[in-house]
Amino acid sequence: MTLRPFLLMLGGALILSACSSVPTRYHTLIATQPQTSSAVQAVDFQLQVLPVRIPVQVDQPSLVVRESDGRLAILETALWASPPADEFHDALAIELEQRLGVRDLAGLPGRADKPLLSLRTDVRRFDSLPGRHAVLDAMWSLEISGHGQQKRTLTCASVINEQAGSEVDSLVLAHQRAIGVLADRIARTARQWAANPDSDCPQP
Repeated sequence: MTLRPFLLMLGGALILSACSSVPTRYHTLIATQPQTSSAVQAVDFQLQVLPVRIPVQVDQPSLVVRESDGRLAILETALWASPPADEFHDALAIELEQRLGVRDLAGLPGRADKPLLSLRTDVRRFDSLPGRHAVLDAMWSLEISGHGQQKRTLTCASVINEQAGSEVDSLVLAHQRAIGVLADRIARTARQWAANPDSDCPQP
C-alpha cells in the first residue's frame, strides 16, 4: 500500500474516532425530587393537566440552545428522553400533584361528586442560554367546573428566570427549577381561586 491511501485511511479512522468520542446523553425535565419539602393538605377538587404547547423552535428531539439574539444551536448529542412538550407536561403534573395533594387524572374519567380544575399551559419562551440562565415564559389558564359549580376561568402569565452554567446538565436543572417555580404559582393560585372566585393572578 502506498503512503497516500494509508494516510487517507488513517485520517478517516481518526475522524470517525473523534465523532464517536462524544456519547449521546438523554435528559429529562422531571426532577429527581419534586420541589416541596412538607406534607400538604389535599384540595377538594380534582386536577386535570391538559397537553402543553411549547414553541416549535425548541420542540425538537435534541436540546436547542441560544447562541445569540438571532441564532440557535442544536445539540445533537444531548437528547430529550421524550418529546419536549410531553416532558414539560409530565414534569409540571408531578410538581402540581405534590403541591395540591391530588393526582392528575391524565385524561381518565373523574368523580361526579367533586369539581374538576383543568390547567392549560402555553409556553411562549423556553430559552437555554449557556453560562447565563434558563428562561420560561408561559401563559396558563385555570378552569373549574362540575358538582354544582358554575364554570369559570382565570388566565395568568408567568416569566421565570433561573441561573445556569455552561454545561448541559446545568441548563436542564435550571429548567427543572423553573417548572417548580411555575408549579408553585399555579398551585397557590388554584387553591385561592377555587375558594374565592374574586382572587386574581400572581405577579408574572
